[in-house]
Amino acid sequence: MSENKELKYNTVWIAQRADPYVLKDAEGSYYFTASVPAYDSIVLRKSDTLAGLAEAEETVIWRKHESGPMSKHVWAPELHYLFGKWYVYFAAGEKDDIWKIRPYVLECQGQNPMKDEWVELGKMQRAEEDEFSFEAFSLDATIFENKGKYFYVWAEKTGVGRQISNLYIAEMESANKLKTVQVLLTTPDYDWERHGFWVNEGPAVIKRNGKIFITYSASDTGINYCMGMMSVSEDADLLDPRVWKKERYPVLQTDYEKGIYGPGHNSFTVDEAGNDIVVFHARTETEIVGDPLYNPNRHAMLMKLDWDEDGNPVFHF
Repeated sequence: MSENKELKYNTVWIAQRADPYVLKDAEGSYYFTASVPAYDSIVLRKSDTLAGLAEAEETVIWRKHESGPMSKHVWAPELHYLFGKWYVYFAAGEKDDIWKIRPYVLECQGQNPMKDEWVELGKMQRAEEDEFSFEAFSLDATIFENKGKYFYVWAEKTGVGRQISNLYIAEMESANKLKTVQVLLTTPDYDWERHGFWVNEGPAVIKRNGKIFITYSASDTGINYCMGMMSVSEDADLLDPRVWKKERYPVLQTDYEKGIYGPGHNSFTVDEAGNDIVVFHARTETEIVGDPLYNPNRHAMLMKLDWDEDGNPVFHF
């Protein structure tokens, strides 16, 4: 375990770790995982404190295959405790078809995710009557619980040519299978979601004040990357797309004055005092060398999350 240090906000917290995900377990321990620059493995850190994750030893719990499925572009792992077990959800491509990105699941064979064996459950399975999910470029799955049911939210591309990345939702039957057919949550409607590529991806969920909020990331992975948000009452039918409200403008975007560029792909946690914290990645330079996807300088950062008088989250650097 790492010693307790003071948290620093809106600055580099863990360098070169994109798509950061933090989970606080029932005992109060913190876990961290993220995409590593080589896109070749899944790593975990554990600490007694949120600040301690920055210096915590990193353990590789799984490495990519040499060929076939899960052999390229290992992206955006998330750690979840569901149905009495630990699971990691991630996306990966194939060495001979690098953009054949699909969602996969790992299951821990014990109750210690840092030390116990992880086994592959293979590709995430869709519902029996669903002919569409995970047939195309699919990634960035997250999971949340509401009223005793688990829901799976993910990004998947559709269409022809360069394709469009949408967000979908379905109820889960088990840790690696969906119970219901996909429902379209959001497609890139606005100009700020269409820089470089038309993208909605990287969903993250926080429940507060009787509402469910889903943040997501939009546009390409450079300085135009930004965060949008949707919300719904926790009492609503979450699989009815009409009840979700999508914000017209991004809730978080590049701040040239603060030197934070392309913020996105966040997760939510709480600090030791119970305050809501946004975990996100961003860049600290505007000039990106080479393809933004392969530039390693997306860094994990932390932000305090505020709430307005109507019970909605307020994001600001």
